[in-house]
Amino acid sequence: MSNSLIQKDYFRIYGKWPGKFLGKALINPNFRYIYFLRKASVYPKKSVFGTLYRLILYHYQTKYGFQIYPETQIGEGFYLGHWGTVIINPKVKIGKNCNIAPGVTIGKTNRGKKAGVPVIGDEVWIGTNAVLVGNIKIGNNVLIAPNAYVTEDIPDNSIVIGNVAQIQPNEKATQGYINNKV
Repeated sequence: MSNSLIQKDYFRIYGKWPGKFLGKALINPNFRYIYFLRKASVYPKKSVFGTLYRLILYHYQTKYGFQIYPETQIGEGFYLGHWGTVIINPKVKIGKNCNIAPGVTIGKTNRGKKAGVPVIGDEVWIGTNAVLVGNIKIGNNVLIAPNAYVTEDIPDNSIVIGNVAQIQPNEKATQGYINNKV
């Protein structure tokens, strides 16, 4: 399971699969983090490999600023645009072919009618410093602009801009932003 996801994540970055040897691919800090995130998510936490991959993942969390946990459900074709602080609650669900830029926070709201975490659809592009919090649903083909603050559901085929988020329908919301789809 993990190798198939790793291949699809690699394809999202490079548009091809290198074959058996991933050495050059692991030079890219974003792919390196995703690689160990996928490996850590396959093995039980207390197994030898689970412990090893989680230790390596922890090293890269502190080195690159990613705080994404193996428990987070992330679809194939995950893409981290640049390394830098990205915080995602472990209960968040992310669909396939999603891009996340630096400074993004996807978190939990602890009280009120929106208590919970976001569920993010397929082909979602989340721009730098965007914040998504609460029990909200982000549809498919959604572009969340940099610095947007999202606390409400977003329908499919939308562009989200601003703080407080404003929604603009757009059938081609992520066209040109999400490449090498799997």
